[in-house]
Amino acid sequence: MCGLAGFFRGPDIPDRDSHRDWVSRMGDAIVHRGPDASGIFLDDDIALVHQRLSILDLSDAGSQPMVSGSGRFVIVFNGEIYNFQALKAELEGQGVRFITQTDTEVLLELYERHGKACLSRLNGMFAFAIWDKEKRSLFIARDRLGKKPLYYYQVAGQFIFGSEIKALFAVPVIRPALRPDAIKDFFAYQYIPDPKTIYANIYKLPPGHWMETSEQGTEIQRYWNLSFHPLHNRSLEDIEAGLYELIDDAVRIRMVSDVPLGAFLSGGVDSSAVVGLMAGHSPKPVTTCTIGFDDARFDEVDYAEKVARQFKTDHHVFTVRETVSDNLATISRFFDEPFADPSFVPTFFVSQLARKQVTVALAGDGGDENFAGYTKYRTDSIENRIRAMIPAPLRHSLLPTLASLAGHIPGTLGRKAQTLLGTVALDPDMAFFTSNCFFRRSVWNRVITPEFSRETSDYEPAEITRHYYQSAPAEDHLSRLLYTDINTYLPGDILVKVDRMSMANSLETRAPLLDYRVVEYAAAIPAALKLKGAEKKFVLKDTFSQLLDDEILYRKKMGFSVPLAQWLRSEIRELVEPLFVSPSSGLSLCFRMDEVEKLWRAHLAGDNRYTQELWSMAVFALWHEHYKDHIK
Repeated sequence: MCGLAGFFRGPDIPDRDSHRDWVSRMGDAIVHRGPDASGIFLDDDIALVHQRLSILDLSDAGSQPMVSGSGRFVIVFNGEIYNFQALKAELEGQGVRFITQTDTEVLLELYERHGKACLSRLNGMFAFAIWDKEKRSLFIARDRLGKKPLYYYQVAGQFIFGSEIKALFAVPVIRPALRPDAIKDFFAYQYIPDPKTIYANIYKLPPGHWMETSEQGTEIQRYWNLSFHPLHNRSLEDIEAGLYELIDDAVRIRMVSDVPLGAFLSGGVDSSAVVGLMAGHSPKPVTTCTIGFDDARFDEVDYAEKVARQFKTDHHVFTVRETVSDNLATISRFFDEPFADPSFVPTFFVSQLARKQVTVALAGDGGDENFAGYTKYRTDSIENRIRAMIPAPLRHSLLPTLASLAGHIPGTLGRKAQTLLGTVALDPDMAFFTSNCFFRRSVWNRVITPEFSRETSDYEPAEITRHYYQSAPAEDHLSRLLYTDINTYLPGDILVKVDRMSMANSLETRAPLLDYRVVEYAAAIPAALKLKGAEKKFVLKDTFSQLLDDEILYRKKMGFSVPLAQWLRSEIRELVEPLFVSPSSGLSLCFRMDEVEKLWRAHLAGDNRYTQELWSMAVFALWHEHYKDHIK
């Protein structure tokens, strides 16, 4: 795991004598991603920098930027290629001689022989850039699911790229404006979906895509897409046997490391299965790390300790207390753009805890998106069955009125009835967006300024969800939802959170359940075996019933939940209150501060209805405080 950055040294990038200093500062900005070594490559056309976190071949021979044996290609690479040993043996059989034990050299030599077609041969997490000295062109690529980030800035003849946006800001020519549509996206999703960022002209290279750019132009292509076409002629026993074997192999190949290795353990089925399989491949106790909370409603320590005892791990626990207020502002800076999934806080602390013990940690990410583990899928399935019973004209005309009437019924029953009637009235794609939007339209309309409302009136964040739902290569509703989340929520939220919080602590994380072979295999499992009645992740739980106890397999899911309402009123109140009441707060860019303050006062008085909106606003304002000097 590392950090990379660079830029074209064309005539549109001024002050040529300063370019070495600029690219060095790009590396300094992301030194947390790779504190072990730094390297620079500079020629007449390109500047490259690499920050190394040494995982394989700890010698200087593995340093980057790395030049190919022919001298034609130069690479900067972030990630791990898990099948590099098999690829290396294949290349050696063709006469290639290697001088390091790194996956970087294998990738570089593979690219020299196969070009962009090499991407289909890679099993791993990666973002890399390869400079072709002969063609004077730059090739950049990102792994299939987006585990490793890659950002770029492109205006006229300027092309600047890096693992994080903060690296791009080290080049003085960049001072972008904000994107109003991306601000609207953030408050709807809690993150900004690919390929946009909060900044104009700065983009994310989407997962499963490559880009080639030179003076002749730029080309972007998608090289991988997930297809949901289930094979119905297999028995459950065969499906589960194949799934167990694949996940076991995915764990095994992710345990190759020349530095200490461990795992995150929540006590849920995903992380527990990973730890159990690791124990079967490790001659010594697996190092495991867990985060706890004082509030029992959010604490999973007991479950994690049960799994740790079962597999005799070397277990470590950290309880999140007053450290939240002390660290929130610092932690949030690592995202470079607003990001409001509150589980980034415990993810930072569990990464910090793990880094004291290991340099590489395996995690259970991906199980929920692959196997329908979120409650929202079950809720949406119920709503969709009801929706199918009511003719569309009747749904569209009658149910919104009934939903409005239900809203006047006091208490929880009225709110639930209003929500159910309102979402059933919508088409499936719009209902999925509405149910999972983190800023209710009624609150948005109350707090938004008339100016920002007019500026964004022709843009609707729901179109992102609707696009993926409608274009999904899938036959059923649940598979369309999973495809949508795998293309939006997974890379935009889950993987961003894990990458930034682990790399903030110079920790590499690996996710066996996101091995592309597992993801493709899961997509071919019938939806009815993922969500079976009320049971989420049925096929995954049944597969690992031979490894894990029912108490772990079938307990209520928590994930990294946090007590947000309590945090806002107590632990972080001193930090966030000025953001809600100051006229100079970043929230004033789009919100009426008098209305924001009213929501805040209601929350302090015990009204929890606005917790999610207030948290998103606090995170946005914190981001603005950190980065306002970089904004035009």
